[in-house]
Amino acid sequence: MISSPLMTVMVDAVRKAARGLRRDFGEVENLQVSRKGPGDFVSAADRKAEEVLRDALLKARPGYGLVLEENGIIEGTDKSHTWHIDPLDGTSNFLHGVPHFAVSVGLEREGQIVAGAIFDPIKDELFVAERGKGAYLNNRRLRVSGRQDMADALVGYGTPYLGRGSHPRLLRELGAVMAVAGGTRRMGSAALDMAYVACGRLDAYWERDLQTYDFAAGVILVREAGGFVTSADGAAEPLAPRSVACGNEGLHRDLVAILKKVQAA
Repeated sequence: MISSPLMTVMVDAVRKAARGLRRDFGEVENLQVSRKGPGDFVSAADRKAEEVLRDALLKARPGYGLVLEENGIIEGTDKSHTWHIDPLDGTSNFLHGVPHFAVSVGLEREGQIVAGAIFDPIKDELFVAERGKGAYLNNRRLRVSGRQDMADALVGYGTPYLGRGSHPRLLRELGAVMAVAGGTRRMGSAALDMAYVACGRLDAYWERDLQTYDFAAGVILVREAGGFVTSADGAAEPLAPRSVACGNEGLHRDLVAILKKVQAA
């Protein structure tokens, strides 16, 4: 595990926020049978977790800026550092009582993601990475999958929310990937999808129409685990395009080529 002062701050923050989500998740399961539904409750849980993260990170690094899911952008006095914070990545899963969601924090320094922490409170899995120091799941060093043939690969993807992004484009891309990949999975949390690529549970992954807080932490995780990350169209840095494609060197290259071919058709 990484024991730097920066990582200590990040891990403490995500664990603190996750305590409330774990407790609230039990309540959401009970609310499934209510007529009103759990939507308002989940929104409150999301906001509470974000407040915990914001307060913890501002206390530890008071000058850093923040990009927040619920409260937008908060400019900092230190213009070279920005936190990208998703207090509940996998909100739809949480809303429906599906135990697959995470708290995610990534740190951007001068345009580059240099550290990330993703915590799955249900499975008690903490994924962390810091530039030059490797990527870890709890105390285990991570490496991306070694598979080289797309026919053997398990490829993750994400779908845009209703009213956002292009479902027809996704269907074209998914059809092209399914024609050559061993299998595909849509699990509902971009942060965990990228963490799963970092630890080899998924061989590759792509998604478009994201926000930076959805995947910032995942970028450094995959790279420090020996993988490659670009935008879905192959741009070197995915933050501005707000799309991502990742995997080991060979499968990442093959995935981006498939996506580009679909785009050009």
